[in-house]
Amino acid sequence: MNNHLSSNIVIENVIQSKMRGRVIYQGAVSSQVAINFCYSKLFNDPSGKGYQRPINKKRCKDFADYLSQGEDSLYTPILLNACGNWEFHAYDRSRGSYGRLVCRKKGTLMDGQHRLEGIKEYISETDSTLTVPFLAFHYLDDDEIKLFDVINTKAKGIGTSLSRYLNRNNDDFGWIATNLILKPESPFFSKGTLIGRRTKEKHITLQNLNQIVNLLTKKSPLVKLPKEKILNIALFYFNLIKELLPDEWNDYINYRLTHITCLNALAIVGNELISEFYSEKSQQTDSVKIANKLLSIGEIDWSSNGDLKFLKGISGSKILAEDIRNCLK
Repeated sequence: MNNHLSSNIVIENVIQSKMRGRVIYQGAVSSQVAINFCYSKLFNDPSGKGYQRPINKKRCKDFADYLSQGEDSLYTPILLNACGNWEFHAYDRSRGSYGRLVCRKKGTLMDGQHRLEGIKEYISETDSTLTVPFLAFHYLDDDEIKLFDVINTKAKGIGTSLSRYLNRNNDDFGWIATNLILKPESPFFSKGTLIGRRTKEKHITLQNLNQIVNLLTKKSPLVKLPKEKILNIALFYFNLIKELLPDEWNDYINYRLTHITCLNALAIVGNELISEFYSEKSQQTDSVKIANKLLSIGEIDWSSNGDLKFLKGISGSKILAEDIRNCLK
């Protein structure tokens, strides 16, 4: 999103202070200014530095309804990063921490996007003006994402999947899981969601795939491999299952093959198969032998109305994994 303002915004009666050595500004603006002097960086921002979830319209509507209750409907300040584009001018030297803030570009909204959208909806419906308190850091770079992650995972939860995505460059499993969703050649490309919000089409979350990768590699030779090689092996293994059972893979309603309990079971068995046919010398798996082993996987009744409908959780995955092992023998 464009961070430019049509003209500078001036905010009066601002307090400048420091938090852990970082310059911060505290103040309040009208609701009309609040919705214009900042923007949200969505997780798929082209810059690669986005982190916000898409807006949940119901949450915004709920907050707008809350505001309509009157003077008792209080709310907390929104949190911003001014990105170094706001200038503070003290009114006089004797009170150097109190003055005017000049906003030359939009700040980024780190916390409060649903509140702000709810306020926008409320003032649109009522033709009224609210006062919106804010706290803004003068400048945060990569720390912006870290702070957002800490605020939301420790306080009210952005969801583990989005947190995995934000930290993918520091977490090999998170990186592998992310690429299993983003790569068009992945069998999970049309089924995975990065932000943890499931739909009928995208029912496998990034956290689900992180667990699948963990089960596929746990206590196996794969753990020592570079993340790129683990990704390629995971792609090979699950693409092979998709090719062997295309109808079951593509039909989430009538078959349970891509339900999480079943995918975890397949990962458990995959761990054993890959370990059995893996050469540490060449760091390669024998794909032909693995493919031949999996040919009988169709003997399992993967239908939603079969016995699999009673299997739940990791205990269900372990039971199914044993059935798959017996089938492969």
